[in-house]
Amino acid sequence: MQNYKNHIRFNPLHHFMLTPLLLVVFIWSVVDLVNSDNASTQQILLVLLAFGAIFMSLVARLYGLKNQDRIIRLEMRQRYFELTGESFLTKETELRMSQIIALRFASNEELLELMDRAIKEKLSAKEIKQAIKNWQADHMRV
Repeated sequence: MQNYKNHIRFNPLHHFMLTPLLLVVFIWSVVDLVNSDNASTQQILLVLLAFGAIFMSLVARLYGLKNQDRIIRLEMRQRYFELTGESFLTKETELRMSQIIALRFASNEELLELMDRAIKEKLSAKEIKQAIKNWQADHMRV
């Protein structure tokens, strides 16, 4: 059962395989370049390629996370409309994206009250998540 204490998700392929592998290649290529008496074009190219691969994996991850944020915002717009019959736009302008993401885990029964409290008390995402009584799990996050 998902809750505040265990809701953080790691992608094993990204976090434990790809990123460490790319870091090892990058560090190895930099050390090889620094320890070389006469830097070759191939050594410089390997450093640049390793750096590019790290950068590319981070950018790809950020694209996925940004897309996920947009989907969560749309989900919250739909939930708010279903619960109130009103547009979420007025509330959305008063909430930070991190607060909207945190509110996503609240049940429909506590969402509106917690949302008002988050706006009024300027709660952080962590405080919102800790205040949730009936956690709505999300096992499909990126």
